[in-house]
Amino acid sequence: MAMTLDTVALIILVVITLLLIYGIVGVYGVPYAIAKRRNHPHREAIGAATWLSLFTLGVLWPFLWIWALLYRPDTGWGFGTSSASSTASLDALEQRVARLESERG
Repeated sequence: MAMTLDTVALIILVVITLLLIYGIVGVYGVPYAIAKRRNHPHREAIGAATWLSLFTLGVLWPFLWIWALLYRPDTGWGFGTSSASSTASLDALEQRVARLESERG
């Protein structure tokens, strides 16, 4: 039994449609993957909002991407000082305390 050209075209159409859906879901999952990799404290909320954004045609997706990128494991939300400068200031404070204690007696 030979496959007709219509059957081959239908199979190709179904495969391309499935690959397109898989690609769209993969792209929409990028904010959750970023949040998971950075150990984001709101990663489950970002994951749920990612699915919601998929059903709202991507309206929320750029905001989710920004939300996932705002948190960094080393600096948190980025509003504080970096760990290198805080270590330097801690060393300076320890030296100052040691100097004051030695002057005191």
